[in-house]
Amino acid sequence: MKVSAAPAADVPEAPPLPTGKAGRRKRLVPYWLLLPGLVWLVVFFAAPMVYQASTSVQTGSLEEGFKVTWHFVTYWDALSEYYPQFLRSVLYSGTATALCLLVGYPLAYTIAFRAGRWRNLVLVLVIAPFFTSFLIRTLAWKTILADGGPVVGALNTLHVLDVTSWLGVTDGQRVLATPLAVICGLTYNFLPFMILPLYSSLERIDVRLHEAAGDLYARPFTAFRKVTFPLSMPGVVAGTLLTFIPATGDYINAELLGSTDQKMVGNVIQSQFLRVLDYPTAAALSFILMAAILAMVTVYIRKSGTEDLV
Repeated sequence: MKVSAAPAADVPEAPPLPTGKAGRRKRLVPYWLLLPGLVWLVVFFAAPMVYQASTSVQTGSLEEGFKVTWHFVTYWDALSEYYPQFLRSVLYSGTATALCLLVGYPLAYTIAFRAGRWRNLVLVLVIAPFFTSFLIRTLAWKTILADGGPVVGALNTLHVLDVTSWLGVTDGQRVLATPLAVICGLTYNFLPFMILPLYSSLERIDVRLHEAAGDLYARPFTAFRKVTFPLSMPGVVAGTLLTFIPATGDYINAELLGSTDQKMVGNVIQSQFLRVLDYPTAAALSFILMAAILAMVTVYIRKSGTEDLV
């Protein structure tokens, strides 16, 4: 018996592309929509970058004027003189980023899977520090960690400062003007930048995957290690980048919570621009910092195994 094939359904044809002036105008619409953003990037990003690049190879003084002499030695002089501040910036920002991840991941996990009807309220509390200025938040930490305050008194009672002093992050019985104070300020100020990408990534995970892992007799920690954490890697990468990059160039926390021994490269750049008025050195330091961060971020993204940034 011969079976005849069913007639193929008619597939609607795509409408023809408009031609003539109307077609050209329609094809130009995406480019017109991109134009404001491109103009913004050129005026407020590319042009200042070119100007700073030319400033970094100038010589002269503010009284006599600066001239472009292609003096690239400024880069080497700036790096050789201020490399301790560069290393300190990477150390402080890296430590603060690790602390933000340790504190932020459990909180983001709780908001995504356990908060229930309280989710929106907790999210508002996470972003509540943004309702006040960065400067006020840092000054608040200066009050919290003040000598003779309740926090320092409690740490002394528990002999925590004895341990931190032995580790070299505090000085005797005080916290202000020490590395610990600067790291605490960085951790607090940039913690929301870690929590929000983590929550966004965790919230996308299908809870049925957790149930499937349990059906396969996976223990909770195994399910977290094999399912949850790998799927949340985009949020981990985005959160660490959003925390580490601004923390490395920050200067307010070191200025208000630290001393001259805790100055970061951001403090040096700010001083060179506004106090010393050595614009070429300040511009060279800025480009060295940008190149160092770009190199570290590139390696980090490749090693993390994901480029899907939230």
